Formats: sequence, structure tokens, C-alpha cells
Amino acid sequence: MLGILDLLGTIGGNIFSLPGILGLALGMMTRNWILAAAMGGIVGVAETFVFAGFNMAEVHMFDLSIAVLVGILAGSLGCVIRHKGATV
Repeated sequence: MLGILDLLGTIGGNIFSLPGILGLALGMMTRNWILAAAMGGIVGVAETFVFAGFNMAEVHMFDLSIAVLVGILAGSLGCVIRHKGATV
């Protein structure tokens, strides 16, 4: 069973790692919401596979799903920042 501290650590680690930071940066590069979310999700998948050593046996679905979710949210947030910053 996954503990609450493991859950919070996984979410926080992904926010401050590639899916959060690179997803935000890639989202700020486009005004298309779907493209921004897709790029963030791709970064989440890539980060999980890179840190697992490209070994499918080491990839846990929970870690992958959290990384993809954080990447999608970060990409969408980057797109929101671009939209709001362009109107000022």
C-alpha cells in the first residue's frame, strides 16, 4: 500500500523535476492548449523511462501516471501564462 508521504514525495519530485519545469517551458512556447498538454505529457513519459534506465520492468504505472499528469498540468499552466502575458 502506498503511503501518503510516498504520494506527496512523488508529486513534489515530479513538479520540481523534468515534467514540471520542462512541461511549463514547453507550454509557454505555444498558444494551443492541446499541444501544450500533449508536450507536457510526452515529457512525463520520457522522464519516467529515462530515470528507469529504459527498462520496462523498472517503470511503475503509479510513477508514470503521476509524471504524465504533472506534465499535462504544467504544460497547460505554461499555455495559460502565455495567454495572460500576451494580453498585458
